[in-house]
Amino acid sequence: MFNTLKKALKIKEIRLKLLFTFAMLVVIRFGCQLPVPGVNRDYFSQWFSQQTGDAFNFFDAFTGGSFLSMSVFALNITPYITSSIIMQLLTIAIPKLEEMQKDGEDGRKKIASITRYVTVGLSLIESSAMAIGFGRSGLLAQDAVVLDYIAVIVALTAGSAFLMWIGERITEKGVGNGISIVLTINIISRMPNDLAGLYDQFVKNARNLAWACLSAVIILAILIGMIILVIILNDATRKIPVQYAKKVQGRKMVGGQSSTIPLKVNTAGVIPIIFASSLLQFPLVICQLVGYQGSGFGAEVLKTLNSRNWCNPKTPVYSIGLLIYVVLCVFFAYFYTSITFNPLEVANNIKRQGGFIPGIRPGKPTVEYLTKVLNYIIFIGACGLVIVCVLPFFFNGVFGASVDFGGTSLIIVVSVILETLKQIESMMLVRNYKGFLND
Repeated sequence: MFNTLKKALKIKEIRLKLLFTFAMLVVIRFGCQLPVPGVNRDYFSQWFSQQTGDAFNFFDAFTGGSFLSMSVFALNITPYITSSIIMQLLTIAIPKLEEMQKDGEDGRKKIASITRYVTVGLSLIESSAMAIGFGRSGLLAQDAVVLDYIAVIVALTAGSAFLMWIGERITEKGVGNGISIVLTINIISRMPNDLAGLYDQFVKNARNLAWACLSAVIILAILIGMIILVIILNDATRKIPVQYAKKVQGRKMVGGQSSTIPLKVNTAGVIPIIFASSLLQFPLVICQLVGYQGSGFGAEVLKTLNSRNWCNPKTPVYSIGLLIYVVLCVFFAYFYTSITFNPLEVANNIKRQGGFIPGIRPGKPTVEYLTKVLNYIIFIGACGLVIVCVLPFFFNGVFGASVDFGGTSLIIVVSVILETLKQIESMMLVRNYKGFLND
């Protein structure tokens, strides 16, 4: 990794892209500290301390603490992420959007434009709900007028739209993966506080030096192990061999070459985790917003959905929520992959190009074979995701090691860093090819 960056910095074109990306990240972190005019910034800190659930911790981690401090970037790029997922689902449901996606670069530009409008609309709805819902409770002054509410709504919506613009500029003029990089820097900004909390809890306050050293070694081993597992999940692929038949074109015999179809083990990425977490936390979010604490069976259900109560030896019944979470992760892994990868379409493309999988007949047998292999690797990828995401819940429940970044954030950070490094290597490779052709 360091060798790649060292070589990249020697190339002026790539160095400028890296500097531009760094400058944009500085702007983002500055904006995360810029308060929304007219709001009480201590309101959410006090409100968070009164909550028993963790419904908003996931959201605050994704915004880099901007939500808790109520800055102009409080919504951050979460509306863009939500709108992108919505557009992906609608692309399958609406034939017009599906045709647009298959139209090549022009179609993708149209979908990207629609995604921007949906992002602004979601930002407007969320900022309005926050300003109106929390305004009279203490977020705004008691004598606030309509213009004060409008100012908050405009500031939050503009902040989210501006971050979306920065992400697109990083993609265009920086090192690529703009939106992912914005999300990653937000998550990384929260990690030092979490690591400091682990240090204070298990190392600094240990009974003696031996326990302190052992605790530090265990924490580092777990973090390194999770990072290695995420790297393996991110890079692991199952290659399906494809052989192309020879055919005559004019007076020449062409074809006959072989290639492979790489199927990623973690085909759905982090999407199943986000879907499962969002679905479980949605009732908690609603209950916290309306101030419902629950009673009787309702209170038990809310405690079951709260991840802070999972894996606690004193209350094992609440770990049913963890089992539901695991089932949802596996389900959404299959569901999202079925949307993004179509074995029938792949089989038809192979057949159209005169290819076949050795030992498998073209047509329906190829579709069945691809489906079988895909189902197998999806299950392996889903199990890997579950392990990474469940480990923080286990240590939180058993040892009280509460951290905000968790497995989901770790998967995002490692995946984006690896993808960015690959992007930089591609830029260097393209430049070398250009230099060779120019010579």
